Amino acid sequence: MIKIGTYSYEEYIHLIESFHGNLAPGLVIGGFMVDLAMKNLPPGDFFDAVCETAVCLPDSIQLLTPCTVGNGWLKVLEFGRFALTLYEKYSGDGVRVYLDVKKMNDWPEIKEWFLKLKPKREQNLQLILNQIKEAGPGLLSLQKVRVEPERLRRPKLGAVAICPVCQEAYPIRDGNACRPCQGESPYL
Repeated sequence: MIKIGTYSYEEYIHLIESFHGNLAPGLVIGGFMVDLAMKNLPPGDFFDAVCETAVCLPDSIQLLTPCTVGNGWLKVLEFGRFALTLYEKYSGDGVRVYLDVKKMNDWPEIKEWFLKLKPKREQNLQLILNQIKEAGPGLLSLQKVRVEPERLRRPKLGAVAICPVCQEAYPIRDGNACRPCQGESPYL
């Protein structure tokens, strides 16, 4: 029986659908990635995660580990690489797992999906998912790494002020007004 973390493959698929909203191939592969990383973690009681893409993979980490964006144990660095690292929170010793393009040659549907060699409307999702299930961790490579934890620590909120423009609370370290009122707002 295929296991991803503490879940059967089928349980993990159901979890993906209920959390992510749809059955995305990236989350299925992400489950195998997190599972492989967890099995190779260095000793230690506490670990953090780094995800090198904002697409799909952070959800796998949040589903299978205690690391979330909200608690600060998951950092998403938008490098555009389908890779994750789990590392011991204090020493920085960890493992990095990535989807290895060199291992995709035996899995043409996965390769066409991942490298966008075929338009999405021409891809066969069921074939992609079948190949991912069959390939499992065979698509992945693992590296031992050392993370510099201080570079990834989220800054403390610090002192708070009331923005003179919008009247909302904001971190005073951002200047004389909140960042949105300084022009960084996505709202029109």
